[in-house]
This record gives sequence, C-alpha cells and structure tokens, in this order.
Amino acid sequence: MNAKIKDVAAAAGVSVATVSRALGSGPVSEALRLRVEEAAKQLGYRPNLSARRLRSQHTQTVGLIVSDIRNPFFTAVSRAVEDAAYQAGMRVILCNTDENPDKEAMYLRLMEEERVSGVIFSPTRDTARRLRPDAYNFPVVMIDRAGPAGQADAVVLDNRLAAGQLVEHLLARGYRHIGGLFGNTSSTGAERHAGFEAALKAHGLEGEGRFVAPTAEAAEATVARWLAEERRPDALIASNGLLLLGTLRALQGAGLSAPADIALAGFDNDVWTSLVGNGGLTVIEQPVYEIGRTAMDMLLSRLEDPTLSIRSVVLAGRLLVRGSTGQRVDG
Repeated sequence: MNAKIKDVAAAAGVSVATVSRALGSGPVSEALRLRVEEAAKQLGYRPNLSARRLRSQHTQTVGLIVSDIRNPFFTAVSRAVEDAAYQAGMRVILCNTDENPDKEAMYLRLMEEERVSGVIFSPTRDTARRLRPDAYNFPVVMIDRAGPAGQADAVVLDNRLAAGQLVEHLLARGYRHIGGLFGNTSSTGAERHAGFEAALKAHGLEGEGRFVAPTAEAAEATVARWLAEERRPDALIASNGLLLLGTLRALQGAGLSAPADIALAGFDNDVWTSLVGNGGLTVIEQPVYEIGRTAMDMLLSRLEDPTLSIRSVVLAGRLLVRGSTGQRVDG
C-alpha cells in the first residue's frame, strides 16, 4: 500500500499540516524539513500530484464559516484554524452566519466563486441535514455541529457526555429540580439536551429543558420569566457561553446569586466565567484550540487523498468545578 501523508506525519512525529508545510516549501526550520523529508524517503511517500494540482487550480485559501463570531468559542476555534492554515502556507476567509440558513447558503456560494481549497463549517441543524458536500468543488469539514453519519468529516465534542457530567455534578451537590437552557438552531443544543434528560432519567428524575435562540439576550429574557414562575428550578444549566452569560444577567436582575439562591453551571470556559460570583462559574471547558487544529489537519488530509473514509473525531470536555455549584443547603 502506498504511504499517505498521515504515515509520514506519524513517522516524523509531527502533524499532517507540518508535513504539508515542510514538503511544500512552507515556513519550517531546516532541521524539521530534513526530518520530514527523511521520513517521506524511508516510507517511499510520493505526494498526490492530482491533489496538488487541485490546490494549485484553487487559491490556497480555506473558507471558515462560523455561526456567531461573537461567541468566544468560535473566536478561539477561528484562531486555531488560522494558525494551522498559515503554517500550511494557506489563507483563511472568515464568514459569520448568525445562525441564518440563507446566509449559510450565500457564503457556500461565495466559497465556490472564490475557488477555495476547502471549507470548515459550523452549520445550523437544518443546513447540516440538507448539506451534500459532494455537490461542491471543495471538501467540507464540520466543526462543533455534525450532520448525518458519513456525510462529511467532522470534529465535535461529546455533547451528551458533557451535559450528563454537569447533571451528575449537580445531583451530587444535592440539587434535584434542575432546569436547562439549550440553543434551538444547532445539533449541539439538541445533543446536550438529550444528555441532560438521559442523566436525570437515570436517577428517576425529570428536568425541564427550554430551547431558545442561542444569544445572551434570548437567554436573559427567558430565564427572567422562568425565575418569576411559582416553582423555579434550584439549579440551571446553560448549553453555551452566550446562554450562560444571559442566564447570569437574569439572576442578577432578579437580585439572586449563585449558589445561595440557585446553582448555575454551563458550557465554555470563557475568561469572565472565573471572575464572577462566589468563586466563579462551574463549566465544561471545551478543547477549542484542538478542535480548530484538528479540523484543519483533516482538511489537509482530505485534499491530499480525497478517497479517505469519512471521519468523525469526538473530543472530551473537562469539568471545572467552581463556586456557583456549592453544596445545596435546605431551608
């Protein structure tokens, strides 16, 4: 079997992006270039000339289409993609869709017009279901959100597991009436809701999940109404950083604090989450930089060998326990 670029990367102890850079006169040290070239020679690796030709017919440019650049998660992922693209001698066109399927379609058409080499994309749930990557003249790698199995390469978090971790943590701290706020436009929100429900059901409990537009403003308005209800939750989980911010604002607006009045936990270890309340907010930290770099490596591999099997990389989050989920005290 002919050696692939990933084999050279493994033999040289570097990433696929570094191999592409070293063999393509990209910015690497001479020692690293020699190491990669030696690994390629030992393995008998021959670059895929048709893939090289495909890239030369394009613009050595990657399209990055994200759903909301105001969300620090996508800001960090974008930085990782840009770093990896630069190291591979490629440029990035960044587009923001505001979770709008019409804007997604417009930017995908733009990517065709710009003759990009490939696209890294965080689609809405509806677009992910309809997307047919083979309809475009470039490969697509999905990030954060994935479509049907086998549709396109993807890098995602284990969302069900992560949501379950938050529920289990709150249950261990004595909370039983747990509510959840979930984004209503993405597969991510749906998967986190499923993990939330499954974890509660395993303990014979029912939680209340509410779906909202994935913005801080929508979360603040929804939670403000929720807190005014006769039986409000004793703990809340927000499924992304913007929803967490909006939820915190609603608590503050109602004169409540966490965990004295209600426990609060969520997703994304944004800088501000460690600075608020009584010791910060409990969150699931996502490996954002790894998500971006892995997506870029997958795209480079796909360009090198379009016949590769579709891959889905599922990464784990890390639970960071802080003061907002202190032990429940009755009475």
